[in-house]
This record gives sequence, structure tokens and C-alpha cells, in this order.
Amino acid sequence: MTEKDQTDSNVRMAVTLEEAPWLGWTLVKALMRFAFMVANNLVAIPSYICYVIILQPLRLLDSKSFWYIEGIMYKWLLGMVASWGWYAGYTVMEWGDDIEAVSKDEAVMLVNHQATGDVCTLMMCLQNKGLVVAQMMWLMDHIFKYTNFGIVSLIHGDFFIRQGKSHRDQQLLLLKKHLENNYRSRDRKWIVLFPEGGFLRKRRETSQAFAEKNNLPFLKHVTLPRIGATKIILSALVAQQENGSPAGGDAKELDSKSKGLQWIIDTTIAYPRAEPIDIQTWILAYRKPTITHVHYRIFPIKDVPLETDDLSDWLYQRFIEKEDLLSHFYETGAFPPPEGRNEAVSREMTLSNMWIFLIQSFAFLSGYMWYNVIQYFYHCLF
Repeated sequence: MTEKDQTDSNVRMAVTLEEAPWLGWTLVKALMRFAFMVANNLVAIPSYICYVIILQPLRLLDSKSFWYIEGIMYKWLLGMVASWGWYAGYTVMEWGDDIEAVSKDEAVMLVNHQATGDVCTLMMCLQNKGLVVAQMMWLMDHIFKYTNFGIVSLIHGDFFIRQGKSHRDQQLLLLKKHLENNYRSRDRKWIVLFPEGGFLRKRRETSQAFAEKNNLPFLKHVTLPRIGATKIILSALVAQQENGSPAGGDAKELDSKSKGLQWIIDTTIAYPRAEPIDIQTWILAYRKPTITHVHYRIFPIKDVPLETDDLSDWLYQRFIEKEDLLSHFYETGAFPPPEGRNEAVSREMTLSNMWIFLIQSFAFLSGYMWYNVIQYFYHCLF
């Protein structure tokens, strides 16, 4: 072995020895976090289901109050997921328009999709936006139906969409029916949609090939969006409403003060060094603390075309703009300023530690209570 090789070997060994305590602590911390999250799920999700079951008479007598209470519990559950990242140091910096200003209106969020952590990031940054999370409907891949949170999303009324050409037409029909049956009747106001139809790493090559074939821009940081779900949502919640009849549910269920879908919120998520966070990282926290950046741009629904070709062009343009936003962010570490301004202003998103403590305490106390209730009835019956 040469002297240079010996030196390199010593350096690598020194680095390894220096990192050993950190790696050991990361492993111990990951195991403790995993154990806590298993316990968290075991008390919170069954408690949510038990409360929903016991409140079924209220659903028959006063549906609006039932879905309001269910929505609050749903928000708390998502707040618990958000807290897992919060205490790992995975925070959010917000840029662009202030979406809290439209939190009481109906809106659709169009979000770029890089990894499973995108969903966790949105769960976090929307927690302090009033009742948005409680009144939100997610459109997500059908695989999430089979996760621990799947039963909660089914009860809440989220829609699970199956990807692939063979399922596309059927899924769009199911989405239309789902909106008609669940959107207005459950007092939903926001819809979260990932128009790309999959993760960036999985769709980028196919998207670039499609762009080259159809003389469309070459995109690196996002993929060309699919128009199907967006078209169905706008047709159901905008077109019918403009024609004078309520969309997304029975007329009897529609609040007379509802203004219908009012905003499209173009949402761009950016991770430092283009390294997205996945759900495993969010849970185990083996990655060092990092700040995820989220950029919002709000469009009035009257500025969004509804005809298929025009809507397709409009949606493509949004993702071309996302490409420019992300390119600028990866080069400078910040999003560009809006037109007419010299600099972009960011806002740090925060969660209340006291609020997290209270909802976690409620979850564990509820779990203890329901365990004793079920145990009592079990002994009475058997």
C-alpha cells in the first residue's frame, strides 16, 4: 500500500469514527420514534373510528354537524403526522401568495409530486390555515388505501385513483360520481390534486419523450401534467354551478351562501439540493433537519379556461412555470420575486407545541377510554 493510500484510509477511518456516535444516536432515535408512532396509530386511528361509529345517530339527525366534528378529528390526525416531521426538524418555509386569505373559500390545489413526503409537507403547512384540513378532500394513489391511514381517508371521503391507461376512463367516471356524492354533502371546500399522476423520478423519462414527440418544452424538475382529473373537477364544481344548478351534491345539501369553486392554487414544493423527503424519513428522522420550501400562486377560477384544449394549454403553462421556479430555487436557494417586486418574501410556518401536546394527549386518553369500554362490553357478553 502506498503512502497516499494509507493516508486516505486513515482519513476515512477518522471520519467513520467521528460519525459513529451520531449514527448510533440516529439509530436509537429512529427506533424510539418508530415505537412511538406505532403506539400513536394504535390509539388515534381506532379512537377516530369509534367516535365516528358512536356519532352515527348525529349523522342522521344533523349531517352538517357530524361532518364538522369528523373533519376536526381528521385535522387532528393529520396534525399528529405533521408533528412527527416538526419534531425531527423538518420545517416549511412558504413563499408567494398568502393562501390563508382564501382559506374559507373553495379551492383546488395543483401540486408537483416528487415523493411521499409531499403529502406530509402539505399536512404540515396547511395546519395553520383555519379549517382547510378539516374540509379538504385528497386525490391520491390507490396504494394509500392499504396503508394504516387508508380507513381514515375512506371515512373522510378522500378519493383513491388507480393509475394506468387501462383504468383511466373508469377512474374519471368514478371521480365524477365521488364528487357528486361526497363533495357538497360533506361540506368539503378544498381539493388537493397531483396532476402529474405519479412521482417525478418515475414519470420524468416518459414525460420528456412525450414532450419531444409533441414539440412541448423539455422539463427536468417536473413532468407534463395529465388533464383528466383536473377537467372532471372543474366540470363538476364550476361549469354546473355557472349554469345555475349546484355541483358536487344534492341541492338540499348546498349551503345557500356557497359561492362554489373560486380559486386554483398553483403549489410548488422544493427540497434543498433537489433531494425530496419520503415517508420513511419523515417517520424515522434519519436525515438531518431540513427546510422544505412551498410556493403558492393563486388564480381566480374565472381566469381558468374550461374547454379541454384551452385547459390543457393553461395547465401545461403552469408546469412550465413550476420548472422555472424550481430551476431558480436550485440555483439560488430562493424562489424568484413576483412581477413588479425586487425580492421575494418568505414566511416561516410554525406549529404550536401546546396544540400538538393537547391533541396527542386526547388521542392517548381516548385510546385508553375506548379500550376500557370495549373490554367492559366484552366481559358483559362473554
